[in-house]
Order: sequence, then structure tokens, then C-alpha cells
Amino acid sequence: MSGFVDVHCHLAAQDFQTDIDEVIEQSKKAGILALVAVAENAGEFERLIELSEKYSGFVLPCLGVHPVQGNPPQEQHGASLEDLQDALPLIQKYKERLLGIGEVGLDFTPRFASTEIQKNEQKNVFIKQIEIAKQLDLPLNVHSRSAGRPTINLLKEQGAQKVLLHAFDGKPSVAMEGVKAGFFFSIPPSIIRSEQKQKLVKQLPLESICLETDSPALGPVKQIRNEPKNISISCQYIAQIKGLSVENVMEVTTQNAIKLFPKLQKCIRL
Repeated sequence: MSGFVDVHCHLAAQDFQTDIDEVIEQSKKAGILALVAVAENAGEFERLIELSEKYSGFVLPCLGVHPVQGNPPQEQHGASLEDLQDALPLIQKYKERLLGIGEVGLDFTPRFASTEIQKNEQKNVFIKQIEIAKQLDLPLNVHSRSAGRPTINLLKEQGAQKVLLHAFDGKPSVAMEGVKAGFFFSIPPSIIRSEQKQKLVKQLPLESICLETDSPALGPVKQIRNEPKNISISCQYIAQIKGLSVENVMEVTTQNAIKLFPKLQKCIRL
């Protein structure tokens, strides 16, 4: 099998409004077999479903409420149960089309979680979405910024089984607790400029690693729009760190993505 799976990208983002067809075409030319597209709020759900219909079998949607809500940035706040209200009926409406629930999780950067009340509100939103994933038997596509240990602990407490921790920013020792629980970790192209991600990949077994871009964020160059076609940068750097061939890393990470998201198997026609 030859090809990549980008397990976490934001195709409904404003950055892709004008040239999404070209972005998709470039993704295919770069050897990508499937794009797992995540939502941040209910306002993006219909757009993602439209994209998944237009690029059927290639763009695969995850719907969920991100732990940080609001736009523009100066109006952002930690997610509340109110933010989840509009999302729940739509998740139920589209449940048969979903690859997973996401992007969900915890963001404990001081601006969004300076008090226990704010942290607990985020946890409540996260717990409800873990419950939905369990009910629908869908994997979770998880954000955990400045909250690695609390996120992993909560996932374990709630009995989450199929979990992807995207762009994990915690310590390798904390990540290994997730590995023991059977969770997967996805690595973006920003690894080439992130000492933390490099240390993480050194510790993680390849059998627990997937590839992502987090497009349009976390690209190889800061402040430059990232695209799914940059997935090979993650693959090459992981291969370099682990002393493996690019082909080996590509094959194992794609198989890992299929283990995590079983519905992928039909889509990429192995």
C-alpha cells in the first residue's frame, strides 16, 4: 500500500474558502489517500458535510466542539455547555456519515482556563462528547493544549477506547500513559521546528503514531498557511528520527489510521 492519511485537518477553515478544489487536487498529487477533516463548532458542520459529499471517499468528516470557541481571536473563550447545544442535533443528524467526533478536548492555556470553574466547564463539554462517541461507536479526535495529563486521565476515566491525540504538546512520559491505554498520537509538519515534538517522536513507538497536518495551522514555516500536501514532511522527519525508511513510516502510520478509524478501510480501497 502506498499513500498517506492526514488524520487531522481543518478544511472548513476560512483560509481554504477560495481555493479548496486546488488544495484537494494538490493533496491527491502528494499521495494522500484520505483527509480526516475536523470541525471546531456547529457553524462549520454543514460546510464539512458538503465537502465530504463533493469529495466522497476522500474527505471524511469529524464533527465536534473545540475547547476554545469564538472568533475573532480577541473574543475567544473556553467552551461551555451552551456552545455544545447547537452541535448535538447536527451530530445526531449526520451520525451515519461521520468518521469520528472532533475536534474535542481540553485547552488549559491561562487565557481560557485560569480558574477551576473554567476548567470544569471545558471538562463537562468534553465528557458529553466522549459519551456521544461511545454511543455512536466512533473514535475521538482530541485537542490537548497545556492539558496533556488531565486530557489523558479524563479519557481513561470515561472509558474512551478509540482515541487520537493530535499535536500533543505534553511530556513524552505523559504521552506514554496514553500509549499504554491504546491511544494514538498524530504528528504535524511543525515537528521540523519543534523540539518538543521531536522528543515526543523519539519516545513514541511507531505503532502509536499517525500523520496529520492540522492545516491551515502547524506548518513547516510559522505564519505560512499549511496544506495537507505537506504531510510528507511529517513522514520524512519521523523516518529520520527513528532511522527508518520513509516507505516504512508511511505504511505503518496509514495502517495505524485504519486501526483507529475502521471506516477508512472502505474509503481507501485497500
